[in-house]
Amino acid sequence: MTEERITETTDAQGNMHTTRIISDGDTRNSGGAGKWVFLVILAAAVAIGAYLMTQTNAAEISKDNAVAGAAEDVGEAANQVGDAVQGVADDVTTAE
Repeated sequence: MTEERITETTDAQGNMHTTRIISDGDTRNSGGAGKWVFLVILAAAVAIGAYLMTQTNAAEISKDNAVAGAAEDVGEAANQVGDAVQGVADDVTTAE
């Protein structure tokens, strides 16, 4: 898009000066600096997100392992109680 701008100025002696500026687009240089900063921030955010997801998964695995271990311990205790009850029943039966 072409833009035309006319500026009129008057100097101390009263002389008027006209300046005509024609531009065919954005005059700002949007070089790579802003894009690189954005990409670095984006990469850091992705890396942090991946790290947190890994830690969450590791925590879930640890929790699952702890629950499985506790269930195994409960099962072993139930077996020991069952063996003890069986032993008492055997003693009672042989004592009669």
